Amino acid sequence: MRIGVLTAGGDCPGLNAAIRAVARSAIQQGDEAIGIRRGYQGLAEDDYVPLDMLRVSGILHQGGTILSTSSFEPIREGAVEKVAAAFEEQRLDAVVAIGGEHTMEITRQLHTDHGLPLVGVPKTIDNDVGGTDFTFGFDTAVQVVTDAIDRLHTTAQSHDRIMVVEVMGRNTGWIAAYAGLAGGADCIVIPEQITTVEEICRDVTRRHDRGKDFSIIVVAEGAKLAFADGEERLIQPVKESDEYGYPRLGGIGAALASELEELTGYETRVTVLGHVQRGGTPTSTDRVLASLYGAQAYELAKAGEFGRMAALHGRTMTSVPLEEAVKVQEVDLGVLEIAKRFFT
Repeated sequence: MRIGVLTAGGDCPGLNAAIRAVARSAIQQGDEAIGIRRGYQGLAEDDYVPLDMLRVSGILHQGGTILSTSSFEPIREGAVEKVAAAFEEQRLDAVVAIGGEHTMEITRQLHTDHGLPLVGVPKTIDNDVGGTDFTFGFDTAVQVVTDAIDRLHTTAQSHDRIMVVEVMGRNTGWIAAYAGLAGGADCIVIPEQITTVEEICRDVTRRHDRGKDFSIIVVAEGAKLAFADGEERLIQPVKESDEYGYPRLGGIGAALASELEELTGYETRVTVLGHVQRGGTPTSTDRVLASLYGAQAYELAKAGEFGRMAALHGRTMTSVPLEEAVKVQEVDLGVLEIAKRFFT
C-alpha cells in the first residue's frame, strides 16, 4: 500500500510521534508512507515528502509537525476535484488525516460525499473530539498550565493577590478543569457551567476571612463573564470569526480580573498562557498516546476500514465512525464537582 499522512488545523505536542507511528508501521509491513505538507492543501497543490526511516528518525520528542499544517478546507476552497485527483496521480491507497474536531468533519465529508479512502486520528489540546476518551496534546497542555499555576502560587502568596489564569480550550473547559484540579486552583470557570462573578467574589472573600490572603482563579477562554442578575457576556477581542467560522476568543481573564478587583478590593493580576500550551516537547503520556493512535490508524487503513477514526476507550485502542468524532465532547462535570471540594 501507499499511505499518505497529513496534519491539519492547529498544531499540538505529539503530532510527530503520530506521523512516525504511521510511517514506521507501514515500512515494517512493506508498505510506503508519504507525507502530505500543510494538511489538505498539500493534496490540492501536490506538496509531498517521502516518509522513509531517515525522515522519521529522531522526531518522537519534537513538538510541532514536520509536515507543517494549515486550515485549508477543500470544500470551502473549491478544491475537492484536485484533492480527489491527487489520490490517483500519487497512487494513494489511503490517507491518514491527523486533526481536531473540524478536521474530522472535513475528513468525514470527503469520505462520505466523495468516497475518498480516509482515516482519522484525533489530536487537540482541547480534548473536545467526540468518540474517544482523550486526544493527544491534551496531557501536555494540562502539564504546562499546571506548572504555571505552581509558579503563580508563590508570587500570589507573596503579594496577597488574586491571580486569574486564562487558558485555552475553545468552547470546552477540559484544560481549565484538569489543570485547575492538578494545580490546586481556588476556582475554575468553564463554558459548560455558569459561574457568576458574585459567586467567585464570595468564595474569595471567604478565603480571605479565614486567613488565606491569595487566590488562584483558572478560567477557560470560552467561558462567559456572568453575573447574578442573569447577564452573560462572551468576551471576544475582535468580532470577526476565525478561519473555521468560530468566534475568536480571548480576554475573559482580564475582564474577570477587573470585576473581581472592583468588587472585592483585592489586588488582582491576570496571566494569559496562550500558545505556550500548544508548543514544546510532548509529555511521555502524549508520546505514547500519539504512537498508539498512529499505529491504530495504519491498521485501519491496511484493513480498508475507511471513514473511521482511531479512538481510545478505556485502555483499549479501537475506532469509531467519523460521524461520532465531529460531536463536541464536553467536560465531565464530575471532575469539576470534585475540584470544588478544595475551593474554600
